[in-house]
Amino acid sequence: MSNLKYCQGPNCHTYHTQDRLKGPKGNKTNQTRRRSFLIYGEFCDTRCCNAWFNKYGTQAVNHFGRLKEVKHLTEENAWTKGENYYTWQRENNEPRYYFYNGITKEQRPITEQQYNDNNYTLNT
Repeated sequence: MSNLKYCQGPNCHTYHTQDRLKGPKGNKTNQTRRRSFLIYGEFCDTRCCNAWFNKYGTQAVNHFGRLKEVKHLTEENAWTKGENYYTWQRENNEPRYYFYNGITKEQRPITEQQYNDNNYTLNT
């Protein structure tokens, strides 16, 4: 069984490139690209990704949930932790992890376990 995946771009087969040209001599056709690893999610390149979104984007947003009101970032919900909230500054030879408030710019230290726990939230 092949591990190759087809690009999901609706027009992938219409783009003229050497690797899409398949078939015996004298009877070649452009075909959808097959890859073992699709670098753009389900697409072989940004052109195919953009073509899919142009064709199906509105339908996808409607299916998965269109915003119906404005969202607001407040001091209470501005607390985040993630890749950007770890510093190489060390205290007692240990990395420093923290929650960061995007509004007030406040930092609150947390442990490495809390940092790695996706369910941990800051009690404010």
